[in-house]
Amino acid sequence: MKNPVDAYTVQARVAPAIIAGAPAFAFAAIFLSFGKIGLPHLIAGTALVVLFGVFSDVARRRGRAIEPSIVDKMGGLPTTVTLRHRDTTHDATTKAGFHKFFEAKLGQPAPSLDDEKIDPIAADAYYARGAAWLRENTRNAKKFDLLFNENVSYGFRRNLLGLKTPGFLLNAIIVIVCLAIFWRRWPVDLSNGFDGKLLAVIVIAVLHAAYLAFFVTEEGVFEAARIYARQLLLSTQSPHLNKPEKSSPAPRRDASRSRAAAKAK
Repeated sequence: MKNPVDAYTVQARVAPAIIAGAPAFAFAAIFLSFGKIGLPHLIAGTALVVLFGVFSDVARRRGRAIEPSIVDKMGGLPTTVTLRHRDTTHDATTKAGFHKFFEAKLGQPAPSLDDEKIDPIAADAYYARGAAWLRENTRNAKKFDLLFNENVSYGFRRNLLGLKTPGFLLNAIIVIVCLAIFWRRWPVDLSNGFDGKLLAVIVIAVLHAAYLAFFVTEEGVFEAARIYARQLLLSTQSPHLNKPEKSSPAPRRDASRSRAAAKAK
C-alpha cells in the first residue's frame, strides 16, 4: 500500500483480527449465503462488519496490554539488551559502532563496561534514549523499508498473541451455539446445506483453536522482537542517518570595499 500507516494497520492489526475471528466470520457467513436478502441477512451482515471492526481494535489494545510482560520475560527491550556490553548478540566492534553513533546523536558518552556494573539502571536508560532517538528518525517507510517490514511482523505476532485468549473464548461460544442449533434441529440431516455448513463451522473452530494453541506463542513474538531490534540497530549504518554536515560557505568579500581598500593603499 502507498500509505505506510494504512499498510501497518492492515497487516499488523486487521490481519490478526481476521485470523482470530475466523470462526465467527464463518458462522455469520452462513446466514449471508442464501439467494434472498431479508432482515436476518442484513442483521448478520451488520454483525459481521461490527465484529470485524471490534476485533481490529481489540487486537491493538490486547497487543499493547501484553507487551510489558513480553519485555519483562525478555529481560528488557531487545535494543537495550543487545546494547549492553555483557550481551553477546553482536561482536565488540559492531557494538562499539552503535555506541559511537549514539554518542554523536545524544551528545553524551556511552556507558562503559564499568559504568554498567556500577549503575546498570542508568546505563539501560542511556540505551533506551538512543533506541528512542533511532525509532523517531527511522519512521520513513520508504527509506527504511526493511525495518518497517520487521516492525509489521512484530506488530502482527504481538497483536495475534494478544487475541489468543479471546480467540479461544470465541471458538467455545461458536461451537456451543452450533451444537445448540443441532440440538434444536435434531435429527440432523448433514445432506442439508445449512446443517452441513454448521458442521463445517465446528471443524473450523476446532482447527482454529489448535492453530492458536500450537503456533501463536510467546517464542514467536520474542523472535520477531529480536529481529526488529537487530534491524533497528543496523540502521545506524544507513547513509540516511550518516549524511555529512554541510559546511557553511565562506563569506564573500564586498567587491566595492575591496576596490576602495586597494585605492587607499
